[in-house]
Amino acid sequence: MIEKMKFLSISGPKEDIDRVADQYLSNYEIQLENAMTELKAVRELTPYNDSNPYKGKLNRANELIELLPGSAPVSPVPLTVEEAAQIIDQADQTISAMNQEADKYQQSLKELTASYEMILPFQGLNHNISSILHFQHICYRFGRIPKEYMQKMERYIMSSLDTVFCECRRDEHYIWGFYFVPASKCDGVDAVYLSMHFEHIEIPDSYQGTPEQAAAELKAKIDSVEEKLSGLRQEIADYLESSRRDLISARDKLSSFTTNFDVRRYAACTGEENHPFYILCGWMTEPDAEALRRELKKDPQVNCIVDDSHDRVTSKPPTKLKNPKLIRPFEMYTRMYGLPAYGEFDPTLLVAITYSFFFGFMFGDVGQGLLLLIGGFLLYRYKKMNLAGIIACCGAFSTLFGFLFGSIFGFEDVIEPLWLRPVDAMTQLPFIGNLNTVFVVTIAIGMGVILLTMVLNIINMLRARQRGEAWFDTNGVAGLVFYGALVATIVLFMTGNPVPGAAVLVIMFVIPLIIIACKEPLTALIEKKPEHMPKQKVMFVVQAVFELIEVLLSYFFNTLSFVRVGAFAVSHAAMMQVVMMLAGAEDGGSLNLIVVIFGNLFVCGMEGLIVGIQVLRLEYYELFSRFYHGGGREFTPYRKKNSNTRGSDALRLSGRELMPGKSGAAGK
Repeated sequence: MIEKMKFLSISGPKEDIDRVADQYLSNYEIQLENAMTELKAVRELTPYNDSNPYKGKLNRANELIELLPGSAPVSPVPLTVEEAAQIIDQADQTISAMNQEADKYQQSLKELTASYEMILPFQGLNHNISSILHFQHICYRFGRIPKEYMQKMERYIMSSLDTVFCECRRDEHYIWGFYFVPASKCDGVDAVYLSMHFEHIEIPDSYQGTPEQAAAELKAKIDSVEEKLSGLRQEIADYLESSRRDLISARDKLSSFTTNFDVRRYAACTGEENHPFYILCGWMTEPDAEALRRELKKDPQVNCIVDDSHDRVTSKPPTKLKNPKLIRPFEMYTRMYGLPAYGEFDPTLLVAITYSFFFGFMFGDVGQGLLLLIGGFLLYRYKKMNLAGIIACCGAFSTLFGFLFGSIFGFEDVIEPLWLRPVDAMTQLPFIGNLNTVFVVTIAIGMGVILLTMVLNIINMLRARQRGEAWFDTNGVAGLVFYGALVATIVLFMTGNPVPGAAVLVIMFVIPLIIIACKEPLTALIEKKPEHMPKQKVMFVVQAVFELIEVLLSYFFNTLSFVRVGAFAVSHAAMMQVVMMLAGAEDGGSLNLIVVIFGNLFVCGMEGLIVGIQVLRLEYYELFSRFYHGGGREFTPYRKKNSNTRGSDALRLSGRELMPGKSGAAGK
């Protein structure tokens, strides 16, 4: 069903708008409309132009909340907006200072690591590096050479040039070392080494002792810096944990204030300089509107007017669906087609009943139905999936029809059918002969559903004040009379009862068809339009004839479309007979349980999906298309009554992992 909506106009002193939003509006769900648009006929109204002074602090508060380690629940404490801002500023300054200190450690760690990685490959050199770097008559070069060039270098360089290469370390691809050459021949030897792909590594004059001693000293410094860095991280985490309640309380207060402050975007202000007033307009459900009106009645600073008539309101009433929990998942199908307009019939209950009924009829099996029921219920219970709730309801009807058809996991001889077996039941009909009973039943059900949707369409059209559509449309009163008379005649004939006389049939069949053909001029006539007769009479008659043929064909094929319900009921039983045959049940031998299990799972998954799609097609094309238009706009309050507190289980800042060397927003 669709909740009734009331339009409210709230006004008061301009400086009092924040108090009203925080004290009253935050306790209710109200969809605010732009007061400037709603009151466009009123002169000397101006919009609010104030900017939110706490929006930046709220963003910083959210960043700090994301830094909190874990997600332990807390009970927020009441704060003023000024206190909340002060808490965020203090936390921001503390975190910024810590991050600035961490930046220094991070930079030092980066430099030490680079020096350590540079000297590490040359630990095989058992000589003081400083003395090598200060040779006067001999040049040295540290570096590495690919392994495949080492033999060439030994063959061509060592034997013919005045140089000595000392290897320090090697791995799968490179050999690290250094070479000496007299200073007078340095340039030529360097060129030859470079031709052998020797990569020169510049060793700075900052190492003390041998490379092994220098590497050990650097490793000790790296460990010390990393220890300080880890301690600073823990210090940040401890500070945040100790401030968890204050930070969350401040964030909640700033969030509430910011949300309430945004109410100004919808407000209009009077042009009076001495005593300016604000005006807020919006939609509320009838119970909430009445409760807010009674509450505001006690406040002398606020005026509240509830408009019972929607005719004087510029905006269209929004739609808020309110259905029992059992059928609420089926709102998904309604929204997929289009949210109902305010005042239109909400088809959710009809969808829940007909969809579950048709699904159960087409997929009647006790065992498989219970699997769908239990699996769908568990998924809906723990994952809150609307589709799972629909599957659970369909599973319940599948179980019911399984008892009616006497089928459990495809076994037809375990329980007796409470009604019939779809494959075997036949009905004798005049001029037709034997016809499967489920086909007859589903066609009869389809006729009833079509008549019901016509009645719903008439109600919707009368509510929307579209009298022409209500009276003269194929799904209006004229169509209802024609199709109802046709159904009654068929039922009387098939059951052997006397059919009404020719005069009655002419009245019930011909007159409604003529009215349907003349829908446009009749609609113009009752709406008192000046020109209601078509100018081209012959063209109008030809068009009307073809439209009547289309109408008759649509009635026929739409009714016949419901045969698929019975066809799937028969095919389900036939598919399970194939599974039983493959399992050996038809031969009287031992039953292959593996085939039975996997066969049931296959049929349950594949046929369940196909049946679900086919039933949805029936809903949309045979039911919705007759009476439902949609086009409503959803009720979207500016804030919910209950808001969930966000948490984080990782130390993060602006989407980046908290590193003591990254100050993030706090350091800016």
